[in-house]
Amino acid sequence: MKMISKIAKASLGLVFLGSSSVFAQSLADAKKAIDAEQYQKAESMLKTLTTTQPAKDENFFYLGWVYIKQDYSDSAKVVFNKGIAANPKSALNYAGLGAVARLDKDNAGATTNFNQAVALAGKDAKPYTYVGLSYLLPTTTDKKIAPADADAAIAVLTKGKAINAKDVDLLIALGDAYRSVLKSNEAYSNYSDASTLDPKNPAAKVATGVLYKFANNFDGSEQQFKDALAINANYGPAYREWAETDLRWSLTDPKMASAKIKEAVDHYKQYLSLTDQSVESQMRYADFLILAGDYKTLQQVTTDLSKSAGSNARVYRYLAYAAFENKDYQNGLTAINTWFQKADPKRIIPRDYLYQGRLQMATGQDSIGINTLKKALELDSTQTDVYGEIAKALYHQKKYEQAGDAYRQVTLKAGRNVKLTDYFYEGISYYFGYDEKKPNADSLLVRADSAFSYVNQKSPTTADGYLYRAYVNDMKEKDRNNINGYAKPFYEKYIELVTAKGAADDKTKKSLANAYAYLGTYYEYKEKDDAKATENFTKARESDPTNKQAVAFFQRKGGAGKSK
Repeated sequence: MKMISKIAKASLGLVFLGSSSVFAQSLADAKKAIDAEQYQKAESMLKTLTTTQPAKDENFFYLGWVYIKQDYSDSAKVVFNKGIAANPKSALNYAGLGAVARLDKDNAGATTNFNQAVALAGKDAKPYTYVGLSYLLPTTTDKKIAPADADAAIAVLTKGKAINAKDVDLLIALGDAYRSVLKSNEAYSNYSDASTLDPKNPAAKVATGVLYKFANNFDGSEQQFKDALAINANYGPAYREWAETDLRWSLTDPKMASAKIKEAVDHYKQYLSLTDQSVESQMRYADFLILAGDYKTLQQVTTDLSKSAGSNARVYRYLAYAAFENKDYQNGLTAINTWFQKADPKRIIPRDYLYQGRLQMATGQDSIGINTLKKALELDSTQTDVYGEIAKALYHQKKYEQAGDAYRQVTLKAGRNVKLTDYFYEGISYYFGYDEKKPNADSLLVRADSAFSYVNQKSPTTADGYLYRAYVNDMKEKDRNNINGYAKPFYEKYIELVTAKGAADDKTKKSLANAYAYLGTYYEYKEKDDAKATENFTKARESDPTNKQAVAFFQRKGGAGKSK
């Protein structure tokens, strides 16, 4: 019996050892699926593991990390807390809670949880890796990493490297952190060390390829992706990064644009086929289509996704963006309003207000749209192009003074994006907004004159710049019977530029007649030079026989100086 008992115990031990091996392998498989961006597969595996091994906090962490990667931070938070409930000293799950706090823009909460993760990490470098990766999670629409976040990632990952300099995942993360602040040599060194330690790791090759991409070394980048696929032909991220490299290549080299965009689409489709056809994969495809500016395909993809039960609400954001760019304004407005209704307020970004405002104005809701665009500017003052959109809308609404103020913001804040026409419309807006009954009337004329003066300086052959400057200066005359001639030099310059171009069109002829009529009035009343007055009024009538000032002049003169 004792022998049988010993055999039974031994057998039982083997069973448990075997089971442990299976579970360990299952977690390893789940981690491989995460690395390969097969998130649906990883999620399914990890949900099983958290049920069969509820005491293992690591299972909960990786499930939460999958949710982070799928943009479900609320679900991630729940799972990380379960991991801490399973093990109150779970450094990884505290790192996860820090990641959620960062995405929620709770910097204090992020710092507290990251510090706790590091304090509990001991000699385990993994928590350091994921704190570093959490700092590298994008929190803005342009997905750029703030230098302060990159520095924080570098600091914590360097501490982790001191604990375990052979942790390949940590080295790749450290390389990514250095790459985000353009420290290419340091990034390459860490990627190279990772590849040396694990020559069969495709992620290190892909990371090196991305580094080369940002240096516009496209041939070198492409080779790294091929090397990664030689290691693992089914490694999807290599195709995704290859697609994004093709896209950058197309923007950098116009001769290659058509071919590279086609390659990019093909590579991205290959990526999708190797990950999964889940909603999350399709959303990543939508991200790519936005980068590619392919709004036609984006609208098709997001329209289909919006019909799928349980879709990520973010699909309505992308559907709205695409519909606007495709001039499908009503559907776009419906989509953006749906996004605002469904989204957690923390997930609303300035760009959402920007598109909502544009769609509102495009569907005739100008006043509401302007207020929405102003909201976008309050949240992100760097979107200086929005001032132009607001200005244009106000101008069409004939709210000229407000339009002038908006164009003034463009000229003051848009930097290199300022166009000469912005100054021109600033001047026109203030000119049309002038009302002598208002207390600030003269200040509008000063601003208008300043704007047109800038146009004159930068484009001295633009006739309309002088014409409108003449109009503005004519308004400065307080006594029409005793004019000072403020507008005279500008009308003269306008006439010089227009007549030098040869025959004028009908619209220009009327403006030319106004210029000559002003000079006629000046010489008649200011200089008392009847010959000069007659000469200019004659030219005014020749340009436009219906010009009222010219008609009145010749009526006073009894028909003298009739045109031929």
